[in-house]
This record gives sequence, C-alpha cells and structure tokens, in this order.
Amino acid sequence: MKWVYPFGTFELTIIGLFSLCYLLFLVRVIRTTSKLGLPSRRVIIKFILRALYFGLIVTALLGPSFGETSREIKTVGKDIFICIDLSQSMNATDVQPSRLAKVKFELKNIVEAFNSDRIGLIMFSSEAYLQCPLTYDNNALNLFIQTLNTEMVPNYGTDFGPPLEIAMEKLASEDTILTRSKTKIVILLSDGEDFGDDTDNVAEDLENEGISLFTLGVGTQKGSKIPIRSGFKKDRKGKEVISRLNSSSLKDLADNTNGEYFEINESRNDTQRLINAINRLEGELREAKKVDATQNRYFYFLGAGLILMIIDLLFSVRLIRL
Repeated sequence: MKWVYPFGTFELTIIGLFSLCYLLFLVRVIRTTSKLGLPSRRVIIKFILRALYFGLIVTALLGPSFGETSREIKTVGKDIFICIDLSQSMNATDVQPSRLAKVKFELKNIVEAFNSDRIGLIMFSSEAYLQCPLTYDNNALNLFIQTLNTEMVPNYGTDFGPPLEIAMEKLASEDTILTRSKTKIVILLSDGEDFGDDTDNVAEDLENEGISLFTLGVGTQKGSKIPIRSGFKKDRKGKEVISRLNSSSLKDLADNTNGEYFEINESRNDTQRLINAINRLEGELREAKKVDATQNRYFYFLGAGLILMIIDLLFSVRLIRL
C-alpha cells in the first residue's frame, strides 16, 4: 500500500489529543461506574468503536493507494517560434501603454497557454536575432520577454524576411527523431511596416515546409507619434512621424501561407482567438511510455468509518451523572 500524503506531525497531534481526551473521559466513567457497582463493559465497547472509526477517517485522509495498474503517458506538443518587431514604431502609444508593452503582456499569456510546448523567441527590425531557442523553460522565456526593448536591435526600417528565415532554419534543424513534430508554428508580431524585398520568397518557403504562420498586427489606423529620448521621431523634413498600423502587409503574408491574421488595437484584442487557432492544430506524438500507477482508495476507509459512526449514534450508553 502507498500513501498520497505522508504521516506527519499534524496527524500525530490529532491522534494524541483524541487518545488523551478520550482516555481521561474513559477513566472517569470507569471510576464512577465502579463506585456505583455498574458494569463498564458497554463504555469500553463504545471506546473501541469510536477509536476504530476515528482511525479509519485518519487513514482516509492520508490517501491509501493500492491496486497497481499500468498506464500509457503520451507527450504531444508543438514547436512555436515567436518573432517580435522591435522597430522604433513599436513605441507608439496608440495602443496603451505602448504597442511593445501591450505585446509583451500578451506574450506572457501566450506562453502560459502553451506551457507544455516548446517556444522560441526571435527579435527583429531591419535585422533579426535569435533571442531564445526552442525551450520548455517558461520562466526563462518570460525573463527574455520582460527585457525586450527597441534599443536591442538596429533600427533602419522593418524587414519580415530575416526573422521568418531564422525561424524556418531553426525549426528544420530541430527536426530529429526524438523531437520530430509535424506541427511547426511561427507567430509574427508587428505594426505591419515591412520594407523588406525577400519576404514573399521566405513566405513561400515556409508554406513548402509545412510551417503554419500566424500574424498579429498591433496598432491603429489613426496611429500616433513615436516617442524617442529627445521628444518625438521626425522625418527628413523635420515633421513628426505618425506611425499607423499597416494591416494589409500582415494580412497578405498570412494569406500567402494559408495562415490567419489577428489584431490588437484600442478596441480589439485577438490574443485569445490566436491561442484558439493554434490549439486547433493537432500536435504530433513526441514520446509514449508506460508507467505503473496506483489508485487512491480513500473512500473504502471513509465509508467504513461513516458506517461505524452511524452505529455509534444509533446505540447510546446511559451514564449516571453525580
């Protein structure tokens, strides 16, 4: 027999208090009945009965487990790369508190939703860098997400091609016998301003490799100024730049790869829809193994204890009080 919970100080304390209090009560009753010349046998039977159901209830609380069975445990998962835009336009505040801050918050929800899957992180602007390889370590991944800012990458425009190419290469290199997964996913988060020339070619390669691409646009059509250290970003003519969400480029990218487009703006948040869409994709079996397991049989002991308790309540012993 195995136990779900260990026999510890709490159980010992309860048993000790019960035994001490009841023994003191029993000694008092036996002394009283002896002085009066009354039989004390029934009182002793009551004590034995109550000790039995008290012991059965304590045993049930410990979770007795027996009856070994063999169960097959299957590990099914997905490989997900998140590509996040760190261009200066992500500092725009048309989505409060800023586009990047909102994305970082929602990324933690995405990581939590897929905590049994491997997730990697790629940051990009005009260039792309692998921030975190595919990992099951959600704590490390959340730490990387927390540190993201627009000063971590060169800011000379935005190019979707490099992050998608890195994600495709890493997903292909991870395709081994032990980690093979037919469900490979790339999530691209950006405000949609793509100035790259090779994005369409990379998107076609993604589709050929069977990699699902989801795009998430962040921002509004109205747009907002881009805060920088000296005030707001300006163009060559000295006018303040207004950054607006360019959803068409993200929609086209999703359509060209048979993916889906989602959006976060001042009145819309499609993060949960994105999570649901990924959940609908069937993960592939990574590993299957058999383990020996026992079942918690506490209800047998609890049931027996309750029956004895009912018997105790139905049959009372009359005591003479002096």
